[in-house]
Amino acid sequence: MMAFLHGGAPPAARCIAFAWKLVCCLTVAAVLPQAAMAQAQYPSKPIRLIVGFAPGATNDLVARLLGQKLTEQMGQSIVVENRGGANTAIASAQFVRAAPDGYTLMLNSPGHITNPSLMKLDFDSVNDFAFITQIAESVNLLVVHPSLPVKTVKDLVAISKQHPGRINYASSGTGSTVHLSAELFQFMTGTKWIHIPYKGGGLAMQELLAGQTSLMFPNLPTALPFSRAGKLRALGTTGAKRAAAAPELPTVAEFIPGFEVTTMYGISAPAKTPRAIVDRLYTEIVRALNTPDLRGKLIDAGADPVGSSPEVYTAFIQTEIAKWAKVINAAGIKGE
Repeated sequence: MMAFLHGGAPPAARCIAFAWKLVCCLTVAAVLPQAAMAQAQYPSKPIRLIVGFAPGATNDLVARLLGQKLTEQMGQSIVVENRGGANTAIASAQFVRAAPDGYTLMLNSPGHITNPSLMKLDFDSVNDFAFITQIAESVNLLVVHPSLPVKTVKDLVAISKQHPGRINYASSGTGSTVHLSAELFQFMTGTKWIHIPYKGGGLAMQELLAGQTSLMFPNLPTALPFSRAGKLRALGTTGAKRAAAAPELPTVAEFIPGFEVTTMYGISAPAKTPRAIVDRLYTEIVRALNTPDLRGKLIDAGADPVGSSPEVYTAFIQTEIAKWAKVINAAGIKGE
Protein backbone atom coordinates (compact mmCIF):
# COMPACT_ATOMS: atom_id res chain seq x y z
CA MET A 1 0.00 0.00 0.00
CA MET A 2 2.85 2.35 0.87
CA ALA A 3 4.48 1.72 -2.53
CA PHE A 4 1.27 2.68 -4.24
CA LEU A 5 0.99 5.90 -2.23
CA HIS A 6 4.55 6.85 -3.18
CA GLY A 7 3.85 6.55 -6.94
CA GLY A 8 4.64 2.90 -7.58
CA ALA A 9 2.26 0.89 -9.79
CA PRO A 10 0.06 -1.73 -8.16
CA PRO A 11 0.96 -5.38 -8.86
CA ALA A 12 -1.85 -5.82 -11.40
CA ALA A 13 -0.71 -2.78 -13.39
CA ARG A 14 2.90 -3.96 -13.34
CA CYS A 15 1.82 -7.33 -14.69
CA ILE A 16 -0.15 -5.75 -17.52
CA ALA A 17 2.79 -3.49 -18.44
CA PHE A 18 5.19 -6.45 -18.41
CA ALA A 19 2.85 -8.51 -20.58
CA TRP A 20 2.52 -5.66 -23.09
CA LYS A 21 6.31 -5.24 -23.33
CA LEU A 22 6.66 -8.97 -23.83
CA VAL A 23 4.14 -8.95 -26.67
CA CYS A 24 5.95 -6.02 -28.35
CA CYS A 25 9.32 -7.71 -28.06
CA LEU A 26 7.99 -10.96 -29.47
CA THR A 27 6.35 -9.11 -32.36
CA VAL A 28 9.57 -7.28 -33.25
CA ALA A 29 11.53 -10.50 -32.92
CA ALA A 30 9.15 -12.17 -35.36
CA VAL A 31 9.20 -9.32 -37.88
CA LEU A 32 12.96 -8.72 -38.01
CA PRO A 33 13.90 -12.24 -39.19
CA GLN A 34 11.16 -12.06 -41.84
CA ALA A 35 12.54 -8.75 -43.16
CA ALA A 36 16.07 -10.10 -43.15
CA MET A 37 14.94 -13.27 -44.91
CA ALA A 38 13.08 -11.26 -47.57
CA GLN A 39 16.23 -9.24 -48.30
CA ALA A 40 18.38 -12.39 -48.39
CA GLN A 41 16.01 -13.99 -50.91
CA TYR A 42 15.82 -10.84 -53.07
CA PRO A 43 14.69 -10.89 -55.80
CA SER A 44 11.91 -13.42 -55.43
CA LYS A 45 9.58 -11.91 -58.06
CA PRO A 46 9.81 -9.74 -61.21
CA ILE A 47 11.22 -6.22 -60.91
CA ARG A 48 9.63 -3.21 -62.62
CA LEU A 49 11.95 -0.72 -64.32
CA ILE A 50 10.12 2.52 -65.07
CA VAL A 51 11.22 4.68 -68.02
CA GLY A 52 9.80 8.18 -68.35
CA PHE A 53 9.77 8.09 -72.15
CA ALA A 54 7.86 6.34 -74.88
CA PRO A 55 9.24 3.09 -76.36
CA GLY A 56 11.96 3.55 -78.96
CA ALA A 57 13.85 6.42 -77.33
CA THR A 58 17.51 5.96 -76.37
CA ASN A 59 16.50 5.86 -72.70
CA ASP A 60 14.16 2.98 -73.47
CA LEU A 61 16.88 1.14 -75.39
CA VAL A 62 19.39 1.49 -72.53
CA ALA A 63 16.80 0.26 -70.01
CA ARG A 64 15.91 -2.80 -72.09
CA LEU A 65 19.54 -3.71 -72.76
CA LEU A 66 20.33 -3.56 -69.05
CA GLY A 67 17.09 -5.29 -68.10
CA GLN A 68 17.83 -8.24 -70.37
CA LYS A 69 21.27 -8.75 -68.83
CA LEU A 70 19.98 -8.41 -65.25
CA THR A 71 17.23 -10.93 -65.98
CA GLU A 72 19.89 -13.44 -67.01
CA GLN A 73 22.01 -12.75 -63.92
CA MET A 74 19.36 -12.47 -61.20
CA GLY A 75 16.91 -15.13 -62.33
CA GLN A 76 13.92 -12.78 -62.26
CA SER A 77 12.37 -10.78 -65.09
CA ILE A 78 13.10 -7.06 -65.33
CA VAL A 79 9.89 -5.62 -66.79
CA VAL A 80 10.29 -2.21 -68.48
CA GLU A 81 7.30 0.09 -68.08
CA ASN A 82 7.11 3.25 -70.22
CA ARG A 83 5.37 6.25 -68.66
CA GLY A 84 6.12 9.28 -70.82
CA GLY A 85 5.28 12.92 -70.18
CA ALA A 86 6.59 16.16 -68.64
CA ASN A 87 10.26 15.30 -69.22
CA THR A 88 9.99 12.25 -66.86
CA ALA A 89 8.28 14.24 -64.05
CA ILE A 90 5.00 12.28 -64.35
CA ALA A 91 6.77 8.94 -64.04
CA SER A 92 8.90 10.18 -61.13
CA ALA A 93 5.86 11.43 -59.19
CA GLN A 94 4.32 7.97 -59.40
CA PHE A 95 7.60 6.19 -58.76
CA VAL A 96 8.41 7.84 -55.42
CA ARG A 97 5.15 6.45 -53.98
CA ALA A 98 6.15 2.84 -54.74
CA ALA A 99 7.08 0.48 -51.91
CA PRO A 100 10.80 0.76 -51.05
CA ASP A 101 11.38 -2.97 -51.41
CA GLY A 102 13.61 -3.11 -54.50
CA TYR A 103 10.86 -4.31 -56.84
CA THR A 104 10.29 -0.91 -58.45
CA LEU A 105 13.26 0.86 -60.05
CA MET A 106 13.55 3.88 -62.33
CA LEU A 107 15.84 4.88 -65.15
CA ASN A 108 17.06 8.42 -64.43
CA SER A 109 17.85 10.74 -67.33
CA PRO A 110 18.86 14.42 -67.72
CA GLY A 111 15.27 15.48 -67.04
CA HIS A 112 15.74 14.38 -63.44
CA ILE A 113 18.52 16.96 -63.13
CA THR A 114 16.89 19.86 -64.96
CA ASN A 115 13.25 19.47 -63.89
CA PRO A 116 13.73 21.07 -60.44
CA SER A 117 14.62 24.33 -62.20
CA LEU A 118 12.09 24.04 -65.02
CA MET A 119 8.86 23.20 -63.21
CA LYS A 120 7.14 22.82 -59.86
CA LEU A 121 7.44 19.23 -58.66
CA ASP A 122 5.46 17.42 -55.97
CA PHE A 123 8.48 15.34 -54.96
CA ASP A 124 12.09 15.95 -53.91
CA SER A 125 14.53 15.08 -56.70
CA VAL A 126 17.22 14.09 -54.19
CA ASN A 127 15.65 12.97 -50.92
CA ASP A 128 12.82 10.91 -52.41
CA PHE A 129 15.25 8.66 -54.31
CA ALA A 130 17.86 6.07 -53.39
CA PHE A 131 20.42 6.45 -56.18
CA ILE A 132 22.08 3.16 -57.05
CA THR A 133 24.47 3.78 -59.95
CA GLN A 134 25.01 5.75 -63.12
CA ILE A 135 24.79 3.18 -65.90
CA ALA A 136 26.23 5.15 -68.77
CA GLU A 137 26.64 8.56 -70.33
CA SER A 138 26.64 9.91 -73.85
CA VAL A 139 27.76 13.20 -75.33
CA ASN A 140 26.47 15.67 -77.87
CA LEU A 141 28.30 17.05 -80.89
CA LEU A 142 28.46 20.72 -81.80
CA VAL A 143 27.79 20.89 -85.55
CA VAL A 144 27.24 23.83 -87.87
CA HIS A 145 25.78 24.12 -91.33
CA PRO A 146 28.56 24.47 -93.95
CA SER A 147 27.23 27.92 -94.85
CA LEU A 148 28.40 29.26 -91.50
CA PRO A 149 32.05 30.36 -92.04
CA VAL A 150 33.62 28.73 -88.99
CA LYS A 151 35.97 25.77 -88.59
CA THR A 152 36.64 25.75 -84.86
CA VAL A 153 34.94 26.60 -81.58
CA LYS A 154 37.20 29.66 -81.39
CA ASP A 155 35.87 30.82 -84.76
CA LEU A 156 32.28 30.31 -83.59
CA VAL A 157 32.83 32.40 -80.45
CA ALA A 158 34.40 35.18 -82.52
CA ILE A 159 31.65 35.39 -85.14
CA SER A 160 28.97 35.13 -82.45
CA LYS A 161 30.42 38.15 -80.65
CA GLN A 162 30.69 40.06 -83.91
CA HIS A 163 27.00 39.38 -84.67
CA PRO A 164 25.14 39.06 -81.33
CA GLY A 165 21.62 37.76 -81.67
CA ARG A 166 22.00 37.03 -85.37
CA ILE A 167 22.93 33.32 -85.32
CA ASN A 168 20.14 30.83 -84.68
CA TYR A 169 20.36 27.30 -83.36
CA ALA A 170 17.98 24.34 -83.40
CA SER A 171 17.05 22.08 -80.52
CA SER A 172 14.84 19.05 -79.96
CA GLY A 173 12.80 20.98 -77.40
CA THR A 174 13.07 23.30 -74.43
CA GLY A 175 15.01 21.80 -71.54
CA SER A 176 16.63 19.00 -73.56
CA THR A 177 20.39 18.49 -73.40
CA VAL A 178 20.47 19.68 -77.02
CA HIS A 179 18.97 22.98 -75.87
CA LEU A 180 20.94 23.28 -72.63
CA SER A 181 24.26 22.57 -74.36
CA ALA A 182 23.74 25.73 -76.40
CA GLU A 183 22.65 27.71 -73.35
CA LEU A 184 25.73 26.64 -71.40
CA PHE A 185 27.93 27.62 -74.36
CA GLN A 186 26.40 31.11 -74.41
CA PHE A 187 26.55 31.36 -70.60
CA MET A 188 30.28 30.55 -70.52
CA THR A 189 31.34 32.63 -73.56
CA GLY A 190 29.12 35.67 -73.20
CA THR A 191 27.56 35.13 -76.62
CA LYS A 192 23.92 35.40 -77.68
CA TRP A 193 22.08 33.19 -80.19
CA ILE A 194 18.45 32.75 -81.17
CA HIS A 195 16.80 29.51 -80.01
CA ILE A 196 14.49 27.68 -82.42
CA PRO A 197 12.96 24.67 -80.63
CA TYR A 198 11.40 21.82 -82.62
CA LYS A 199 9.17 18.95 -81.60
CA GLY A 200 11.83 16.28 -81.65
CA GLY A 201 15.43 15.86 -82.71
CA GLY A 202 14.59 14.43 -86.12
CA LEU A 203 12.79 17.55 -87.33
CA ALA A 204 15.46 19.81 -85.84
CA MET A 205 18.16 17.88 -87.70
CA GLN A 206 16.25 18.11 -90.99
CA GLU A 207 16.01 21.89 -90.66
CA LEU A 208 19.71 22.19 -89.87
CA LEU A 209 20.65 20.05 -92.89
CA ALA A 210 18.42 22.26 -95.05
CA GLY A 211 20.20 25.38 -93.80
CA GLN A 212 17.15 26.78 -92.03
CA THR A 213 19.22 26.99 -88.84
CA SER A 214 22.95 27.52 -88.36
CA LEU A 215 24.01 25.12 -85.63
CA MET A 216 22.93 22.46 -83.17
CA PHE A 217 24.19 20.18 -80.37
CA PRO A 218 22.57 16.82 -81.33
CA ASN A 219 23.64 13.54 -79.76
CA LEU A 220 26.84 12.10 -81.19
CA PRO A 221 25.47 8.96 -82.92
CA THR A 222 22.86 11.03 -84.77
CA ALA A 223 25.18 13.81 -85.93
CA LEU A 224 28.42 11.96 -86.67
CA PRO A 225 27.34 10.34 -89.99
CA PHE A 226 26.28 13.73 -91.38
CA SER A 227 29.56 15.26 -90.28
CA ARG A 228 31.64 12.53 -91.89
CA ALA A 229 29.58 12.83 -95.08
CA GLY A 230 30.38 16.54 -95.26
CA LYS A 231 26.77 17.64 -94.83
CA LEU A 232 27.56 19.29 -91.50
CA ARG A 233 30.80 20.57 -89.97
CA ALA A 234 31.70 19.17 -86.55
CA LEU A 235 33.43 21.54 -84.14
CA GLY A 236 33.62 19.54 -80.91
CA THR A 237 32.06 17.02 -78.56
CA THR A 238 30.55 18.03 -75.22
CA GLY A 239 32.22 15.53 -72.90
CA ALA A 240 35.13 16.10 -70.54
CA LYS A 241 37.31 13.91 -72.75
CA ARG A 242 37.34 13.01 -76.42
CA ALA A 243 34.69 10.54 -77.48
CA ALA A 244 35.79 6.98 -78.17
CA ALA A 245 33.58 6.94 -81.27
CA ALA A 246 35.30 10.04 -82.72
CA PRO A 247 38.72 10.57 -81.12
CA GLU A 248 39.76 12.82 -84.02
CA LEU A 249 37.32 15.49 -82.87
CA PRO A 250 38.31 17.92 -80.11
CA THR A 251 36.10 18.59 -77.12
CA VAL A 252 34.46 21.98 -76.71
CA ALA A 253 36.30 22.08 -73.36
CA GLU A 254 39.63 22.26 -75.20
CA PHE A 255 38.56 25.77 -76.21
CA ILE A 256 36.24 26.60 -73.28
CA PRO A 257 37.74 25.09 -70.09
CA GLY A 258 35.13 23.51 -67.83
CA PHE A 259 32.49 23.08 -70.53
CA GLU A 260 30.82 19.69 -70.16
CA VAL A 261 27.41 18.32 -71.06
CA THR A 262 26.57 14.64 -70.90
CA THR A 263 23.36 12.69 -71.20
CA MET A 264 23.14 10.65 -68.02
CA TYR A 265 21.47 7.27 -67.64
CA GLY A 266 21.18 5.93 -64.10
CA ILE A 267 19.17 3.63 -61.87
CA SER A 268 17.41 4.57 -58.64
CA ALA A 269 15.01 3.03 -56.14
CA PRO A 270 12.49 4.80 -53.90
CA ALA A 271 13.93 6.40 -50.76
CA LYS A 272 14.20 4.13 -47.70
CA THR A 273 14.99 1.08 -49.81
CA PRO A 274 17.17 -1.13 -47.54
CA ARG A 275 20.88 -0.62 -48.09
CA ALA A 276 21.37 -4.36 -48.52
CA ILE A 277 19.08 -4.29 -51.58
CA VAL A 278 20.73 -1.15 -52.96
CA ASP A 279 24.14 -2.84 -52.64
CA ARG A 280 22.87 -6.02 -54.30
CA LEU A 281 21.50 -4.06 -57.24
CA TYR A 282 24.68 -2.00 -57.54
CA THR A 283 26.80 -5.17 -57.60
CA GLU A 284 24.60 -6.83 -60.23
CA ILE A 285 24.47 -3.74 -62.47
CA VAL A 286 28.24 -3.24 -62.39
CA ARG A 287 28.71 -6.93 -63.12
CA ALA A 288 26.37 -6.55 -66.12
CA LEU A 289 28.19 -3.44 -67.37
CA ASN A 290 31.48 -5.34 -67.32
CA THR A 291 30.23 -8.04 -69.69
CA PRO A 292 31.56 -7.57 -73.24
CA ASP A 293 28.18 -7.99 -74.92
CA LEU A 294 26.34 -5.32 -72.89
CA ARG A 295 29.29 -2.93 -73.05
CA GLY A 296 29.44 -3.36 -76.81
CA LYS A 297 25.72 -2.77 -77.28
CA LEU A 298 25.76 0.36 -75.14
CA ILE A 299 28.78 1.78 -76.97
CA ASP A 300 27.12 1.04 -80.32
CA ALA A 301 24.14 3.06 -79.06
CA GLY A 302 26.47 5.95 -78.24
CA ALA A 303 26.43 5.39 -74.46
CA ASP A 304 29.72 4.81 -72.61
CA PRO A 305 29.31 2.50 -69.55
CA VAL A 306 30.04 4.07 -66.13
CA GLY A 307 29.01 2.04 -63.05
CA SER A 308 29.61 4.59 -60.28
CA SER A 309 28.95 3.79 -56.61
CA PRO A 310 25.72 4.91 -54.88
CA GLU A 311 27.64 7.64 -53.05
CA VAL A 312 29.35 8.96 -56.18
CA TYR A 313 26.12 8.83 -58.16
CA THR A 314 24.21 10.72 -55.46
CA ALA A 315 26.90 13.43 -55.33
CA PHE A 316 26.80 13.67 -59.13
CA ILE A 317 23.02 14.24 -59.10
CA GLN A 318 23.32 16.98 -56.47
CA THR A 319 26.16 18.73 -58.31
CA GLU A 320 24.39 18.60 -61.68
CA ILE A 321 21.11 19.96 -60.26
CA ALA A 322 22.99 22.97 -58.87
CA LYS A 323 24.99 23.46 -62.06
CA TRP A 324 21.99 23.52 -64.38
CA ALA A 325 19.93 25.66 -62.02
CA LYS A 326 22.44 28.48 -62.59
CA VAL A 327 22.28 28.09 -66.38
CA ILE A 328 18.49 27.75 -66.55
CA ASN A 329 17.86 30.69 -64.24
CA ALA A 330 20.39 32.90 -66.04
CA ALA A 331 18.77 32.13 -69.39
CA GLY A 332 15.24 32.54 -68.03
CA ILE A 333 14.19 29.14 -69.36
CA LYS A 334 10.73 27.90 -68.43
CA GLY A 335 9.46 24.34 -68.83
CA GLU A 336 6.85 23.65 -71.48
